[in-house]
Amino acid sequence: MKDPTSHESYPDPHHDTYSNTVFGFWVYLLTDFMLFGALFATYAVLKNNTFGGPPAKDLFHLPFVFIETLILLLCSFFSGLGGASAHRKKKNRTIILFGLTFLAGVVFMVMEFHDFNRLIDSGNSWQRSGFLSAYFTLVGTHSLHVILGLLWIIVILLPVFWSGLTPVNIKRLSCLRIFWQFLNVVWVFIFSIVYLMGVN
Repeated sequence: MKDPTSHESYPDPHHDTYSNTVFGFWVYLLTDFMLFGALFATYAVLKNNTFGGPPAKDLFHLPFVFIETLILLLCSFFSGLGGASAHRKKKNRTIILFGLTFLAGVVFMVMEFHDFNRLIDSGNSWQRSGFLSAYFTLVGTHSLHVILGLLWIIVILLPVFWSGLTPVNIKRLSCLRIFWQFLNVVWVFIFSIVYLMGVN
């Protein structure tokens, strides 16, 4: 009989435990989409309420944010390859790819905090206007999710080091991969609506 763990889709994505877990995680992400939808709606209402302060086009540095976007796209790319490697039971490649996801995510967060500090040091904190309050809340919530994603990588990779690519670990890595794809999708909306539309 053929070893079921030799299949490139190991563990079987149609197995009840695996599919139920992934489905449940998608349900969780739908609630997060609703959260970000509410934050985007709030930003759309308050984006012109600058209270005499500088508008978005005077605050945002589009080339800097574009580099951030490319780095987060790398996170999504590495995590996708890492998830595929996990299903093919390639432990070392999986660890390396999710490690690269972690490093790119750290670089993204360093740039994000630098941008926040630049705004705050110039007197444009979340307290200055409704526009800035909505901006910091929206982008800050995404940043919090990225930080949680980075911590999640550490928590998930430790069992992979210890026990290898077991069905449970692969299932967790699959959810982690989906989470990073979600973060990338949300950031694309932030980049388009907040930064591109703000500068133009």
